[in-house]
Amino acid sequence: MREVTARAPVRIDFGGGWTDVPPYPQEEGGCVCNLAIARYATARLTDRGVGLHVDAHEEDQALPLAALERAGVSHVSLDLRNDFPRGAGLGGSSAAGVAIQAALASWRGESLEATALAERSRAVETEGLQVPGGSQDHYAAALGGALELRVGTAVEARRIALPPARRAEIERRCIVGFTGESRLSGRTITAVIDAYRAREPRVTAALARMKALAARMAQALEHGSIDELSMLVDEHWQFQRSLHARISPPGIERVLDMARRAGATGGKALGASGGGSVLVIAPDAAVDAVRAAVASVAVPLPFTIDLDGARLVDIAVPA
Repeated sequence: MREVTARAPVRIDFGGGWTDVPPYPQEEGGCVCNLAIARYATARLTDRGVGLHVDAHEEDQALPLAALERAGVSHVSLDLRNDFPRGAGLGGSSAAGVAIQAALASWRGESLEATALAERSRAVETEGLQVPGGSQDHYAAALGGALELRVGTAVEARRIALPPARRAEIERRCIVGFTGESRLSGRTITAVIDAYRAREPRVTAALARMKALAARMAQALEHGSIDELSMLVDEHWQFQRSLHARISPPGIERVLDMARRAGATGGKALGASGGGSVLVIAPDAAVDAVRAAVASVAVPLPFTIDLDGARLVDIAVPA
């Protein structure tokens, strides 16, 4: 049996999300700062010889089927697995898309740059499935590490160096909890984009500030100032939540409130929000207290940083 397995990491978005969603980047230029973490979507292709078959949660089958059909690959089985919760706001569908593209490239004998994997994955979502969304999740999954993404008519990705001591500090002080609440609906995302197109001052001002904060976050990471990063993340959340009333439901606010009471200096919902997961950043002296506070109202998602991005993890060919 022929077999190819690839995996791709999900991400924490520190700031700038929404500014990578068309038409904003093409008109204003977007900026995102994010970090790939070692929780993975894994795609396994095998040659069953009985037509297309996808082994995944029913609601997750549209993406892999679209990717296989777009690639012109038939008579294969695709098994998709995640080690993170569905709907966690970590860019999981994009990580799955990138893992599938990495497996497909190997299956077809192609050697693709990481950015090409990201663009192929994004094309399946935005063109094949007509899902509104940006670029940041695909690039984090494909490239790994900490990134500053400048998004316009094309994406310029800059890797932010993270020496071992800085990685350890981020892993120690950054805490992620999953609320279990569902994330934003496509209707809410469309409402935010429509408000931008209508040039509503509240939305245009918020997006401009979020873009500027993301650029400063990249500088803070580069300089090793996690205290500054924390304050920037906290300010970003105030603008992010102003985009739409449904972005900050009670479950998100409950986690953030408990974390701040325990000493956290920064926090925000991950992804587009409306549910999913929360990132909080704690000073060293309060890390244990903040972790306990978050765990009292959310499911802890401990992580380490992924530096490699999408990669093949197993290839088998018939004897």
